[in-house]
Amino acid sequence: MRGDREDDRQALPETGFNGHRGEDMPTPITRKGYEALKAELDRLHKVERPRVIEAIAEARAHGDLSENAEYDAAKERQGFIEARLAELKGKLADCRIIDIAGRTSDTVVFGATVVLIEQEAQAKKQYTLVGQDEADLKYSRISVQSPVGRALIGKRVGDLVEVTTPAKVVEYEVMEIRFEEL
Repeated sequence: MRGDREDDRQALPETGFNGHRGEDMPTPITRKGYEALKAELDRLHKVERPRVIEAIAEARAHGDLSENAEYDAAKERQGFIEARLAELKGKLADCRIIDIAGRTSDTVVFGATVVLIEQEAQAKKQYTLVGQDEADLKYSRISVQSPVGRALIGKRVGDLVEVTTPAKVVEYEVMEIRFEEL
């Protein structure tokens, strides 16, 4: 599935990289994104959960639970941790790791770093298309499911891309497509 246009077209529908998730489609994620979610799951399970269980036990030892703010806070924290654990387990079970190391493509696909020129202001922008849980605009990582991400999928160098924003329609020209290790 590397560098071959036919393979890239086949990869889009089967993996949901066209930005439209079907119910049976796995969520794309980079190896680094998967490892970050796994690390959070492990930390919550091995560190945070035992810590909150200990805090609940300590608060119970103080007696009357009806007016025990420490107990209420610890129980609330436990609920948050349990909900986040369930969420992370679901995300990890539903994802598909996409290895972008050494990949080449002449079209924009998941994992591509794309250099764009905003046509009106002639401003250069660079985005890397990643999974929803990895998106971080501070690092120029946008979700493949975002409006810009969806508009870029399948485009080639030289193509013009229109993105509708709340304020206006923005037009970009694709200047470069490359794949970098995140």
